[in-house]
Amino acid sequence: MKMQDNIIALATPSGMGAIAVFRLSGKDVIEITDRFFRSLSGKPLREVEGHTIHFGLLYDGDELIDEVLVSVFKAPRSYTGENAVEISVHASPYIQKRVLEWFLRNNVRMAGPGEFTLRAFINGKMDLAQAEAIADLIAADNKWAHKAALQQLRGGFSKELKALRSRLVEFASLIELELDFAEEDVEFAKRDDLKKLIDEMKTVLRRLIDSFKTGNAIKNGIPVAITGPPNAGKSTLLNALLNEEKAIVTEIPGTTRDAIEDELILNGIKFRFIDTAGIRQTGDLIEKMGIERTFEKMKHARVILYLIDIVRNDGEMELLNEIKKMKSRYPDARWIVLLNKSDLIDASRLKKTADIIQNEEIPVFTVSAKQKTGLEPLKEFLVNLVETGDLAAGQTVVTNVRHWEALRKALEAIEQVESGLDAGLSGDLLAVDLRDALNYLGEITGDITTDDLLDHIFGNFCIGK
Repeated sequence: MKMQDNIIALATPSGMGAIAVFRLSGKDVIEITDRFFRSLSGKPLREVEGHTIHFGLLYDGDELIDEVLVSVFKAPRSYTGENAVEISVHASPYIQKRVLEWFLRNNVRMAGPGEFTLRAFINGKMDLAQAEAIADLIAADNKWAHKAALQQLRGGFSKELKALRSRLVEFASLIELELDFAEEDVEFAKRDDLKKLIDEMKTVLRRLIDSFKTGNAIKNGIPVAITGPPNAGKSTLLNALLNEEKAIVTEIPGTTRDAIEDELILNGIKFRFIDTAGIRQTGDLIEKMGIERTFEKMKHARVILYLIDIVRNDGEMELLNEIKKMKSRYPDARWIVLLNKSDLIDASRLKKTADIIQNEEIPVFTVSAKQKTGLEPLKEFLVNLVETGDLAAGQTVVTNVRHWEALRKALEAIEQVESGLDAGLSGDLLAVDLRDALNYLGEITGDITTDDLLDHIFGNFCIGK
């Protein structure tokens, strides 16, 4: 991308609506807009103050195109740090087409994906972590994803990292200085102070790395696999949770042969419920493929709801052994056993079965998917699995896999520095690992970047942002 070009993009969804907003950025966009716009005040846009809005008419030659509002932002006090203009027009597809064509004929080109935010980053209006937070904020579809993105956009994560990096830079520079006086055998960087800093950094980095488990779930949704034998009521449960007829329900075993997935927001947290094929021995090739997909979904699920038809249950110990066997295959997931069709069985038998399973420290809920009973305690339990306490308290929660990987590498480099200190390594060897740690932290905020990295990040933005 040529950063000196004047650029334009539609900042609102295309199609017919009340208004459409065009964004322009670049050195000449105010003067170019002046050729197209006639303010009712008679004052040219180049003479007005920044951060002002002006009502007027757009003309293509002598032809009136529309009545519009034009917002003017003058460098460096704009989103991109450049001169910028936003034009609000009536959202007729014809008007939008004429406006865009006019500017493209007059030394303005179409913006690339994320180019406005890329320019904001290059011009120092925000760092790279904040720029990525803008994309997350736009994509946020629940309360906690919105809160995490907003916190990162406001710079909390960046400030925490930059404070650590600044202190590490100070030590790294002192160690580098020692290399210039190697013959004098002097020590500018006190090793005890460096050890204290490393301990602090390890604590912070580990907390941030650990927060990714919650952050990733908040951002992308928590995968919940609904599994169990055929005809246990899995599809009925999915329909009850979603409150719609999403999955086909019949009395015929093996109806569900592929995973059916949908999302539900509970208390501001997104859960991705996945109805899977019933687990059993079968000679049906298609059903076998469906069961293999069930195992694949279970492998990637964070929560597994194992559904039991309590009416057809042949015995508590057999049931417990079956659950333990399945749980041993997928120990990383949080297992929850649901005793379904609880409305059709004696309460004492229900309690006996639940007590046996709970003795294995597996949570049990009695539900009736068909009658939609027992679902509220289950939903509340699922919400409580997601620890949003740190985010609610204003603590940084990592939601970006790129940041998580860089933090892990930074921690490894810091631990290498610590090992070097313990082994009494020379300053030149310590300096290598210190530089690595600084580089990994710098990659997060954009203090260190490559063209490939920027292309990858901003290429996923929408055009107009």
